[in-house]
Amino acid sequence: MAEFDLPYGKSHLTFHLPDEIAVQVIAPPEVGAAENPLSLVETALEQPLGVAGLDSFIGARSVAIAINDKTRPVPHDLLLPPLLRRLEELGIPPDRISLLIATGTHPVMPAEEYSQIIPMEIIQRYPVFCHDAKDQSSLVFLGQTSRGTPVWVNRQYLKADVRIVVGNIEPHQFQGFSGGVKSAAIGLAGQITVNCNHAMMTDPNSRLGFYEGNPAREDVEEIGQYIGVHLALNAILNEHKQIVHVLAGEPRQVMKAGIPLARQICQVPVEGLFDLVIASPGGHPKDINIYQAQKGLAHAALVTRPGGTVILAAACPEGSGSQSYEAWMRDIHSYEQVFTRFQQEGYRVGPHKAFQIARDAARVRLQFFSDMDMDFARALLLNPINNLQSAIDQAVQALTRTGRVGILPRASSTIPQVH
Repeated sequence: MAEFDLPYGKSHLTFHLPDEIAVQVIAPPEVGAAENPLSLVETALEQPLGVAGLDSFIGARSVAIAINDKTRPVPHDLLLPPLLRRLEELGIPPDRISLLIATGTHPVMPAEEYSQIIPMEIIQRYPVFCHDAKDQSSLVFLGQTSRGTPVWVNRQYLKADVRIVVGNIEPHQFQGFSGGVKSAAIGLAGQITVNCNHAMMTDPNSRLGFYEGNPAREDVEEIGQYIGVHLALNAILNEHKQIVHVLAGEPRQVMKAGIPLARQICQVPVEGLFDLVIASPGGHPKDINIYQAQKGLAHAALVTRPGGTVILAAACPEGSGSQSYEAWMRDIHSYEQVFTRFQQEGYRVGPHKAFQIARDAARVRLQFFSDMDMDFARALLLNPINNLQSAIDQAVQALTRTGRVGILPRASSTIPQVH
C-alpha cells in the first residue's frame, strides 16, 4: 500500500491506496522559498512596475491600504513592515496610514481577530478598520461599469490621498487570478457591486487561470479604474505559503508580470480525466469554511470524468462561512431545486455557493469529509462521510481495471491543465 498526505486545517490527513492503482499526484514541483523575503519586498518597492517611485507620494496627507482578511494566506508580517516604514520615511505619520481589512461580502472581522492577520506591533501603531459591504452609509457610488456593475466602494478608502492594495497573486476559480486591484475592487466594495460582478461567473470565459478576456476579471479591472488604486504590492507563494516572488507597481503591470510567475508555481499538466479524485483545498485558511473550501471542489471537478467521484477533505472549523447561504438552503433538498431556485431568483452572493457546489456535484459524485456536524453538512447537500479511508477504499473497489486516481493536495491553488 502506498501512503499519501492531504493538508487538513492546520494539520494533515494520511490515507493509503493499493500499489497497483494508477495514481497521479496533481501538484507542481516543489519551489523553494526566497532566502530573504524582506529584501524582495524592499526591492519591489524601490523598483515599482509602470509607475514613478514611492517618492511621488511625498506630500500626501493620508494613505489607505487594503489588506485581505483571514480567508487568504497573505504574509502581512513580511509585506507590510517595509511598506509602512517607507511611507513614514516619506513624511506620512502613522496615524494617517490606515489599514482596511478587505472582507468583501465575507463576515466582518471583530477587532479581537485582527491579530490573526496583522502583527500586534502594527495594530498598536496604525489605525485598523474592517470593511462592511452591507453598511450602505460607509459606501460611495462612483458610477457603473461597461458591463452594468454599479460601483459602490468604501468611503474611507476613497478619501485617502494614496490608495494601495496588498495581497497575493494566485489562481481564482472564475476571476482567473486574484491579485492587483481585486483586494479593493471586490474586497472594499458594496454587496450589490460584488453581486453584479460575481454573477458573471456563469460566463464560460470566467474561468480558472484565464485572465485576458475574462469578463468577471475585466469588470474588476474597470472597478479598480473607478477607485484609482495607486500601487499594488503582491506576493506569489509556494505550496507552503512561503514567499517566492514579490512585485509592486501599477496594478495591471503587476498582474501582467506576476501571472506567468504564478503559472510556473501553480499550473500542472494532466493527461486526461480521472475516475476518482481525492482532494484538499490546501489546508488552513483554504478550508476555513465551506465558502472557501468549495473552490477545492471546483478545481477537482475540472479533472474528474462525468459520473466519477470527488472525495474532498476540508476541515471547515467555521462552518459554512455564510449565513445567507445556510438560510437559502433550508428548504432545498436536491441539486435540481438549487438550479431552479437560483434561476428564478437570480444571482446573490452567499446562495451562489449553493449553485457552484450543485453545478459540480450534479456532474460528479461528491463525498465530503470535514469536522462539521454530519446533519448540517447533509442539509447543505455535501454528502458527508465520517471515515476518509473507508470512503477511499469503497471508491477504489468500484474502479475498473483501467480506472485512474488523481490526488489534488492543494486544489484551490492548483491549475490542472488537461491535455
